[in-house]
Amino acid sequence: MAISFKVNGEEQIFDGDPTMPVLWYVRDVLNLHGTKFGCGTGQCGACTVHVDGNATRGCLLSVDAVAGKEITTIEGLDSEGNHPVQKAWRAMNVPQCGYCQSGQIMSAAAFLSSTPKPTDDQIDQSMAGNICRCGCYQRIHEAVAMAATDTTEG
Repeated sequence: MAISFKVNGEEQIFDGDPTMPVLWYVRDVLNLHGTKFGCGTGQCGACTVHVDGNATRGCLLSVDAVAGKEITTIEGLDSEGNHPVQKAWRAMNVPQCGYCQSGQIMSAAAFLSSTPKPTDDQIDQSMAGNICRCGCYQRIHEAVAMAATDTTEG
């Protein structure tokens, strides 16, 4: 049975194994490699995508669970890489190794869409589920705060 859903605004029809994780679908079928494999247990956040606007771990979510839904990957967040979170990431020079950054950005973007004027504690709580092995947490926090200012001005 074919499963239909959208990825970055484009309709997808999948008739393979319905238990395939969304992470592997976007990476192996669509060749969108921005979403990363980290732990495979949903603990690190490297595989974060948006499902109907909500930050979701792509390694834990099967393709059949996204039938009729919209998935956004880091490639679809902004075609020019100019989402307020992406701009803040560059301005704050957040990445060190960069491996976790797409998941961090996707988590931050979903958080700010639901909480446009967060407190410092809200930022810390929201981003706590994403692991950065390089320890860039202070710059991540500062970039999320900067992006909140950018998203609320206008």
